[in-house]
Amino acid sequence: MATTSSTSYFERIQDFVSENKKAVVIGTAAAALAVGGVVYYASTSRGPGGDLEKGKARDKKKSSKKRKTVNDADGPLLEEIKPKVVEEEDVQLSVEEIAGMSVAERTKLAGTLKTRGNTLYQNRKFQQAVDMYTRAIQVATKSEPVYYSNRAACYMNMTPPKYELTVQDCDEALRADASYVKALNRRANALEALSRNEEALRDFTAATILDKFQNEQAAQAVERCLKKIATEKAAAILTTREPRLPSFTFVSAYFAAFRVRPLPTLPENPSTGDNTLILALQALEAADYAHAVSLVNEAMEQGISWEIGKAEALNLCGTFKFLMGDVSGAKDDLYESVKIFPSLTQSWVKIASVHMEQGEGAKAFECFEEAIKHNPEDPDIYYHRGQVLFITNEFKEAADNYTKSSELDDTFVFSHIQLAVAQYKLGELARSMATFRRTMTNFPQRSEPQNYYGELLLDQQRFMEAVDKFERAVELERAKPPPMNVLPLVNKGLAIYQWKQDITAAERCCDEALQIDPECEPAVATLAQLSLQQGKIDRAVEMFKRQAELARSEPELINALTYQYASTSQLEFTRNYPEMAEQLAQIARSMAM
Repeated sequence: MATTSSTSYFERIQDFVSENKKAVVIGTAAAALAVGGVVYYASTSRGPGGDLEKGKARDKKKSSKKRKTVNDADGPLLEEIKPKVVEEEDVQLSVEEIAGMSVAERTKLAGTLKTRGNTLYQNRKFQQAVDMYTRAIQVATKSEPVYYSNRAACYMNMTPPKYELTVQDCDEALRADASYVKALNRRANALEALSRNEEALRDFTAATILDKFQNEQAAQAVERCLKKIATEKAAAILTTREPRLPSFTFVSAYFAAFRVRPLPTLPENPSTGDNTLILALQALEAADYAHAVSLVNEAMEQGISWEIGKAEALNLCGTFKFLMGDVSGAKDDLYESVKIFPSLTQSWVKIASVHMEQGEGAKAFECFEEAIKHNPEDPDIYYHRGQVLFITNEFKEAADNYTKSSELDDTFVFSHIQLAVAQYKLGELARSMATFRRTMTNFPQRSEPQNYYGELLLDQQRFMEAVDKFERAVELERAKPPPMNVLPLVNKGLAIYQWKQDITAAERCCDEALQIDPECEPAVATLAQLSLQQGKIDRAVEMFKRQAELARSEPELINALTYQYASTSQLEFTRNYPEMAEQLAQIARSMAM
């Protein structure tokens, strides 16, 4: 397992979003995003319009009259006031006869035809209702969006539904009234049924905002569409994307979680492949990960002559496959490694990581037990078992394993750090802080204790002290030979924002981190959220696209795509409804206070 420095930023970003939920706004649409779902906030002066008499202003007496309602398949209600008078006999008129009628006569006749269509709709006579709405459209002197929307409702209810015609009629209704919520919802449902999910998301988002977020079905539809889009896009990306290493920050954190081991001793007459393997392991020690990958693959192709060398090569190949997202290939290589050399406990530990990635916790613990059988004094086994226990919230058992690891070798900084974090999770605040202070004293040149101690201080809202620790961690990193671990810079940016709401300073920290490590996903994710804070939606979308490019696993990719498409849909809303921008901006500002 990697140390939490490789994964904690995901939690920190989630905490950041959660703690600042009302301040995380997308453009002027005021949306708060959280991993695994999207919650939208907005308000508008426009209320939800009735299909047959749009808005209360058209008929002030409407609320006092008895209504009949019919549940439409797509969610909205089709409403009509019961007529006071007996309907006239249905007379078919020619085009010439209609043209000869006055505007008032045509308007009255169109209304009558619409009313007959509503009655037929309520009686589930959808084709006959379509005919009535069609005649109403032909008679009316101007485009009436309600006629098209009601006819679209009929198409949606037919067996089978006529989704394309539904979309066409809703297009017409929305051309006449772009804020017609029911037409938006109907078109969105039809588009979703046609698997045109991005267009459906656009309409559901607009309908949700325009309807004051009072329609729970529309809000759920937004999340449903986002899930479909992100899942489908992620699957397509993963199918075609070439394997590649994650950012230096991520890879270095992963390898830092293992104690340094001496290079294997070459056989008396080493082969070319044997020597290439040593070069690969030396590149790994130098943090030249790309070179290490190419060299170990080359060594495997050249052939390795001795057993421990083969096991080490397979261990390294499996590790890089795991980091690149090829979990199945990683498992094959790592199992082959222990088959050749069963006492190579690092391979057992990494197999446990693979099992955890696949949600196979029991098998992961079996791997640790197997490793202990071969080498019960290997401190790495207990450290990584502690990591598995930690991520499954077994903090007491995790602390015991970190302690065991340190007892076997007290020179490994992460065992001490993780012990302090586990103690903190257990609510043992004084012990945790004491462990951190002791660790900082014993490892004065390491940045990690300062960084993690800063995170705990930040969790307690001791902002000034947290920033001080992050700055000290940055100083220690700058004093080391490059490349630099930029996580303390990102944490400093988050801390400054939470402390002073100073977005500019926070962005500066993240921009600096990206100058040092252009693929640092924590910096990208944080900049995306900070862009949302300021309504810089275009930049936020670009950052989410970049985050998707950097995502290592499918869940990370789906999460980034969810943010991306949620942001894009709200950006499209502000472009389609510019007149609402200031109203929504006011709501966003009030929610951020």
